[in-house]
Amino acid sequence: MSFKIVRNDITKIKADAIVNTANPEPIYSAGTDSAVYIAVGAEKLLEERKKIGRIAEGDVAVTPAFDLDAKYIFHTVGPIWQGGDYGEKETVSKCYLNCLNKAKELELESIAFPLLATGTYGFPKADALLIATSVFSSFLAENELEITLVVFDNESFALSDKIFAGVDQFIDENYVDEKTSEEYSYEHLVGAAGAMACAAASAVEPTAEHAEYIADECAEEPAEVRDEEEAIERRRARRRELIERDRKERRGLFGLRNKAATVECAAPPVAAEDGDRNRSTAKAAAPRSLEDVVKNVSETWQESLLRMITEKGYTDTEVYKRANVDRKLFSKIRSNKDYQPKKNTAVAFALALRLNLDETKDFLMRAGYAFSPSSKFDLIIEYSIDHGVYDLMLINCALFDHDQPLLGA
Repeated sequence: MSFKIVRNDITKIKADAIVNTANPEPIYSAGTDSAVYIAVGAEKLLEERKKIGRIAEGDVAVTPAFDLDAKYIFHTVGPIWQGGDYGEKETVSKCYLNCLNKAKELELESIAFPLLATGTYGFPKADALLIATSVFSSFLAENELEITLVVFDNESFALSDKIFAGVDQFIDENYVDEKTSEEYSYEHLVGAAGAMACAAASAVEPTAEHAEYIADECAEEPAEVRDEEEAIERRRARRRELIERDRKERRGLFGLRNKAATVECAAPPVAAEDGDRNRSTAKAAAPRSLEDVVKNVSETWQESLLRMITEKGYTDTEVYKRANVDRKLFSKIRSNKDYQPKKNTAVAFALALRLNLDETKDFLMRAGYAFSPSSKFDLIIEYSIDHGVYDLMLINCALFDHDQPLLGA
């Protein structure tokens, strides 16, 4: 079982069945219908189509795929969009479901869909996408099938405002893109030697906000400040606001001193009466042996996954299906307590478990991963969890729209 999205010509897709938005009569018109007929050879496909006769809206008929990289072409008739008050959405849903049931009846392993009825029939693409993902989710919860959604353009992914309103703004406000990262980079502002010295003294990985503070305290601002873009200026203002709020804490953290040519990082002074306590702490913090480290390791990612499946009352099947992975992969995970997942697989299972953001961060940490503000993928996942969206198909649509890797399969 899997669901994926690709940007391609559907006649170029390899699948057991290719779905065509057909004319109800044995003729072909523009859009996907025309592309399929031309790719196959119009005359021989029309000959097969005439044997079928008229197809009612929502129904599906099957012909051979001839020279396409498929076994069958499923011809289904969508509705002409008339504003949505004439059962158009129900008909499109019926088209998707009947095609899936036909694939199950023929014992197929894979099927490829366009966004049905969104071409010459005028069905809104965003609505068609939401209907498709809803039908796919319900079907795959009970069945095994590889479903591919084939699209040409980004317009299809203008998701409903009720689901992903604000995701672009959220990314814009939080995403540290290459240009901003370069402008605010720690080493760019204070020099590699200063960065290494402060990082070593503080034992804390410097962030972009820390670097801005260090620039204020230890050096002059760069001569050229690239603030011509409004988005970068907003991010700069946001960082300065955070820095001002945390200035006192960070001053103590880094122990900075204002120097003209060098950056000094001094550890906070130790009070005389605290000397014994600090010596005791230093002794306790001595490096542990490898044997001690291994002996005291916490539960692995796999152990955490299996524990939470049980605690939340889920079954293995519903979790791996919601995670958009197949049974074979889940069996491999279950049999190996030290299994190391890819990041998108770990995230997919976090969503399948319906974890909140804090739980997700801990779950990912057990696999050695963390969220980053410089990753659009991570920001989209954070946004989805914050807004209670756990449907991987919808999230994959948003990821696809932003050219990010998809979750699961």
